[in-house]
This record gives sequence, C-alpha cells and structure tokens, in this order.
Amino acid sequence: MIKYYIIIDIVGLEFGHLGSSLIPNISKLATEGESAMMEPVFPAVTCTVQTSILSGTYPNQHGIISNGFYDRINRNVSFWEQSSDHVQAERIWDIVHKKVSYGNEDITETKIEGLISEMPSPSPSFSSNLKSAVLFWQNTMFSNADIVVTPRPIHLDSGMIMWCYSKPVGYYDAQLKPMIGEFNLATYWGPMASPTSSKWISEATIYTLEKQKPNFLFTYIPHIDYSAQRFGKKSIQVRDDLKVADSIVENIVQKTVELGIREESQFIIISEYGFNDVSCAIPLNLILRDAGLLATRTIQENEYIDFEYSDAFAMVDHQVAHVYVKKGFVERTKKVLEETSGVENVLDEQEKRQLKINHERAGELIAVADQDKWFSYYWWYEKEMAPPFAKNVDIHRKPGYDPLELFINPSTRSISQDSNLIKGSHGRKGDRMKEEGLSLYMSNRKTGILNKNGMDSPPHIKSVDLGKYLTSLV
Repeated sequence: MIKYYIIIDIVGLEFGHLGSSLIPNISKLATEGESAMMEPVFPAVTCTVQTSILSGTYPNQHGIISNGFYDRINRNVSFWEQSSDHVQAERIWDIVHKKVSYGNEDITETKIEGLISEMPSPSPSFSSNLKSAVLFWQNTMFSNADIVVTPRPIHLDSGMIMWCYSKPVGYYDAQLKPMIGEFNLATYWGPMASPTSSKWISEATIYTLEKQKPNFLFTYIPHIDYSAQRFGKKSIQVRDDLKVADSIVENIVQKTVELGIREESQFIIISEYGFNDVSCAIPLNLILRDAGLLATRTIQENEYIDFEYSDAFAMVDHQVAHVYVKKGFVERTKKVLEETSGVENVLDEQEKRQLKINHERAGELIAVADQDKWFSYYWWYEKEMAPPFAKNVDIHRKPGYDPLELFINPSTRSISQDSNLIKGSHGRKGDRMKEEGLSLYMSNRKTGILNKNGMDSPPHIKSVDLGKYLTSLV
C-alpha cells in the first residue's frame, strides 16, 4: 500500500536521458515502473506547467498564463509573484486540506446531509490525517499545504536579507537554517546560480521526509535549467549537472530506506519542459516601438515603457510573448508581428482557445518564436538609455523574463546585455512528431496513465494527465 508520494521536479531532464550512464539511479527507478515523454501545456514555462501538474487543469482554468501577467488595473507587469491566491483552481494540497477538514470537523446531524454531496470519495489508502509538503515550487506562499518552503528575500536600503518564507511559521528559521545553513539565493538565480541551490533544497527535502513524513511531498531541483540556458541542452555542463541530479535522487531514495518507508513510497520524477537550442533573440518591444505601437517615457535619462500610451507591448517569456493590445490596434499589431523575422506564428482568440490559453490575463495576441530564437524584453536603442534594472538581477521589475541575468559583464560588473550568450530556451508548444519540447515523466510504480494512450511508441502523456492522476490519489 502506497502511503508516501514523492514528486521530484528536475528541470532539464528528458526521456532520452533514461538508460544512460548519466542518471543510473533515476533510470533504475524507471525500470521498476513506467516512463514516458511528457507534453507540457502551452506555454511551456515553469509557473504554467507546474500549476497544471498540481491541478490537472489547463491555463484557461487555473489562470497562470505565464511566469507573469499584465495587471490591467494598475497598468504594470507582475512577474514571479509567489502568492498562492493567483491560482484559480484547486491544487492537490487544497484537496488534501478539504479532506482533512472534513475528517476532523465535528459534524452535527444537521450538517451531514449538506456535506455528503460535497465530500470527495474516501480513498482506501489514507485516513483523514493527510499531510502535504511543497519545497520551492511556484505560487505556494499562503497555500493550504501543511509545509511550505520558498525563497522570499527581504530587500532593504542597506542590502538584502536572504530569507525563505516557510510554513509552519519558523520552519525555515528555527529548523532548516540551524540544521543545514542559510539558503543562498545567489546560487538559485543570477550569475552565480549553480548546483549548490539544488543540494540545499535536497537536504531540506530529506530533513522534511525524516521529521514530517508528508504523504505528498513536492520538491524542485533547478540547476540543470541554468546550464541548458547558458550552454545548450547537449553541452558538457548539462551532462555534468545530470549526474548531480541523479546523486540527489539517490540520497532521497536512500533516506526512505533508512526511514523504513521505501516499499510504501512512490517516486514520480518529472521535468517541466524540453529545451531548444537557440542562436539569437528577437526584441519584440523594440519592433513594436519601430512600428509606432509602443510608447516610452524618459525619466532621469532612462527610457521606460509607457503602459498608458502604448497601443501594444510584449510581456516576453522565453520563446513566447503575451502581447497586450489596445482596442482597435489588434489587426495592425498582428500584421507587424507576422512580418517580423524570427516570429513563427501569432495566436489570435480562436487559436488561444484551441491551446486552452484563452484567459482574461492572457495577451490579446500571443507571439511564438522560431524554434532557434527567443524573445528579449528590450525596447531601447542605446544601452545608456536602458532602465537601471536592466543591469541588475531584478526579476520582479522587468516586464518579462531575462535569461541574461545568468551572465555578468566583467568590464561593467553588471548583468550582460549580449543576447547572443543564451544557448537554450523553451516555451513553444510541444510537438510529438518532432519530439520538440517534450519532457520526462517516470514513476517507480505502475499508474495506469500510459494505458490511456494506446500503443504509442515511445509512450507519452500530457502534463494535465499527470495532474489528474495526482489529484485522484487524495
């Protein structure tokens, strides 16, 4: 009987890595159960895919249309916001929380009739004492998970406090930090990003397993993602990082052996998306500016997007961009984008519905880059006119994702603006025929998910299928 589900998200893993000498421990787990290519939802970016895996729903239902969205009321872009309340669908810990609440509530006879239709069917595997834990997945602050750890640095005039939000209160400060040390945010993102962040997260995962024994444990191992963007998916750096990820999995599995719960545990290892090797960037906002659609405002000799007077602007995210367009300018904007070299296609309302990305937060148009291109958020002609945040690691103020934060310009000691440095990207729709953009799903137990797809070879599932399976376990 399975009592413990351990879901490990290792970004950058692909189906083709299984069976190689790079990941022997992960491959061994796969031989115990099943594995498949996994097709991510569109766009294939972190927050969107994670939410679909956790909820079993598409972006048009859960509302996480990208790693950010344009706030039409306040007229600014919110990027990498962590609040759980941005998610508009139940995720697995919400279902767990509901079940535990029903199980522990003192239900009077007058309540019973009304609750019968609302209560989920009882699971033969669990009592009502379920516990969930999530480490470093997105949009988890203030969530219903019993245990949460996620980076939340505190910015002060004198510097930054490298802090993690945690639940229960003090779990990071009073337990994790004294046991395994302070989490170093600089190793998690920026020019110093490295496997050190993954190793800290894995130690926190092992500690949580030992001390809390959650029934559902979600953890995130990010470091391969950095190498794939810096050096390309087939680089020696990615190969080395795969070995590190495999050793992390080995340590987590060994901890379940030491705890005596190995036979009661199901390990599910996934990757959110597959990478494409890229050669250059398309500066969509600069192109919209050239077309007279994007307006800027100069403040202290730096240029900023003027969201009030712009007729169109692009919130870019790797190889996809949500383009927000004022009424009356959609056709003109679409024409400009379609005529732009490096833009493969532009999705309108009908195509957004087909890809289940038709949500109020989505752009009026969505641009998709060629397979070997990515989108930069830049809108300035001269580097001297760039806003100060362009030169810094500043993930919340930039109106788009900036992979160049992984590089530092040694001459200026600031973030590089050389877009040719980026060698890997993602976000486009997964293509089973080309095997483009597909990631990995594997479980050391048979689940029945693969049976739904007939005799496909190699086997495949959709990330939403995995989400439906996970939420059905409660």
